[in-house]
Amino acid sequence: MEFTHFNEEGRAHMVEVGEKDDTKRIAVAKGRITMKKETVKKIRDGLIDKGDVLSVAQVGGIMGAKKTSDLIPMCHNINLTGADIRFNIGEDFVEVEAETKTVGKTGVEMEALMAVSITCLTIYDMCKAIDREMTIGDVKLMKKTGGKSGTFQRKKAAGKVLSVNISDRKGIVKEPLEEGLFIEEFGLDKDAHSGKWHRQVSLLGIESFEKMYYEGIENLHPGSFAENITTEGLVLYELPVGTKLVIGDTIQEVTQIGKECHVGCAISQKVGKCVMPKEGIFTKVIKGGIIRKGDLIEII
Repeated sequence: MEFTHFNEEGRAHMVEVGEKDDTKRIAVAKGRITMKKETVKKIRDGLIDKGDVLSVAQVGGIMGAKKTSDLIPMCHNINLTGADIRFNIGEDFVEVEAETKTVGKTGVEMEALMAVSITCLTIYDMCKAIDREMTIGDVKLMKKTGGKSGTFQRKKAAGKVLSVNISDRKGIVKEPLEEGLFIEEFGLDKDAHSGKWHRQVSLLGIESFEKMYYEGIENLHPGSFAENITTEGLVLYELPVGTKLVIGDTIQEVTQIGKECHVGCAISQKVGKCVMPKEGIFTKVIKGGIIRKGDLIEII
């Protein structure tokens, strides 16, 4: 790819775009600010002393989008035709999504990224008196349309199957398999939890296992928490109910996040603590097939 941001003397310059056609251009960017759960609760309840955090942050993000060319040296002045900020509030984070629009000769990716960044920084500023450990990160372009280069769409988030696990009875630790047959509208073949109901398959991330390691619980292995699929790379419990996943040859739909733990749970007694009630998820099988260790997990 040839870079055009250098003049004949090899110095940076603003690229000439006057000969380009005007096209409708849209960009979407995302980012996240992670914080204490107590901070999220205060934001939700409107208890931050400086005021309505998300309302102020939304205005800040839109102002940031409009000021992009003043702050990024080689950005063109763009006549924005629209800018919007959306929030997704989690247990210990606020996810920010910015969408910017224009009709012109160059795109609005930087404006979208700037809007996300300023929104997150505004949230930090509003809440820093009670939580200076907040972390801003994962700022990225999700999509852009228009212009000669056409449409860019970030690839689907992907995780990986670390293990497929099975048991012939409920309430006991499952044992790993090399691969498993998942039957449409039923679940893992010969597994005790399969059936014509909404919790056909259970999934738990290895990241949840690591939390248990830090608490001093040892001798854990895939299946220790009775999960059918042990995963890596996805924060499973942040996926909304209804999310569809491609796992190996199968397609599955998230039906439930967490569950009520049984009194005197045998798994909790065996491993010391059970994380499934908070961090495990459940799915039903929409399309059956084989799932193997190492298969990718993609969000549709």
